[in-house]
Amino acid sequence: MRAIHFGGGNIGRGFIGEVLYENGFDITFVDVNAEIINALNQYKEYTIELAEENKKQILVKNVSGINNGTHPELVVEAFKEASIITTAIGPNILPFIAPLIAKGIQKRKEINSTQKIDVIACENMIGGSDFLKNEVIKHLSDEDINYVDSYIGFPNAAVDRIVPLQTHEDKLFVSVEPYKEWVIDEQVLKNKELKLDGAHYAKELEPYIERKLFTVNTGHATTAYTGKYAGHTTIDGALKDETVKEQVKQVLGETGALMIEKWGFDAIEHQAYIKKILSRFMNPYISDDITRVARTPMRKLGYDERFIRPIREAHERNLSIDYLVNTVAKILIYHDDKDEESCNLANLLAKKPIEKVIEEVTKLKDNNLIKKIVIEYNKLV
Repeated sequence: MRAIHFGGGNIGRGFIGEVLYENGFDITFVDVNAEIINALNQYKEYTIELAEENKKQILVKNVSGINNGTHPELVVEAFKEASIITTAIGPNILPFIAPLIAKGIQKRKEINSTQKIDVIACENMIGGSDFLKNEVIKHLSDEDINYVDSYIGFPNAAVDRIVPLQTHEDKLFVSVEPYKEWVIDEQVLKNKELKLDGAHYAKELEPYIERKLFTVNTGHATTAYTGKYAGHTTIDGALKDETVKEQVKQVLGETGALMIEKWGFDAIEHQAYIKKILSRFMNPYISDDITRVARTPMRKLGYDERFIRPIREAHERNLSIDYLVNTVAKILIYHDDKDEESCNLANLLAKKPIEKVIEEVTKLKDNNLIKKIVIEYNKLV
């Protein structure tokens, strides 16, 4: 069996690649990073190391790579034999690979392939595969779209594994935390006969996606921005600071109250989930840079993203949002000269009133919420 995976980065190799290989797939990684692609084609295997005391190593074999920047036609050809397509490239990059996926689908239609196949976007976003499908069909004819409706699935997924920023002499070697979770929307699967061991298939995915995003992603980002404000440079270092740790706990208490009320999660079980997440952030064998976790602050302040959406929905239910709002204020003052979005945000703040910047970046219309953020922001500047 052949899998095509878009994204040769650490998450692609260190998480999705591991699961695909353990399910018997030969994996073709697609990326524009020539160094990674060349190494995959040269060695045909790579090593994953678990960030734990015994540093268990896992060898992933039967891998190859295609540089879609120089050889997009090879990606299209590979679609003919693929049994599954996955991505782990970042939400902002999905629109750029959509035309290539569209051509791959057209190739399958051209050869009259009736093998059903699923395209799964493994991204930190709600509705990632839905978003990718909408981008793909922009490049398809009505006849092509009919083919998609019959044979190509785009099931949404929730993925969770901490893979810190890292550099190694071996460009393919990747260190990851032992914990991993991959939940896939079972109802939208086209190829229902292909179920991956190591992935969980759910009949209702949205509660799992939101629980993960508003606990893991919100908590991780809160650690980064609060940690940076307190003068720390790493996630584990920040969480040794009791003030930072307490802020994260309080934020996850607020998002947790929302998850319990909205989706009916058991309160005791959800508190145990939060405790587990915090222990993962504090893993002494992972040293993750705050700059990696805090990058793209404008995206993280999006209307449906990890802070503004729980703020909106908790506020609608008269639940507490004080610590979430305080964290948003810290995001607004966060700055990293090497991060384009951070610089863009700083430029907006220099040119426009804070109220206008908040409204523009978050798309919030509720003046009460905007005022709450302004008050917290003014306390910090």
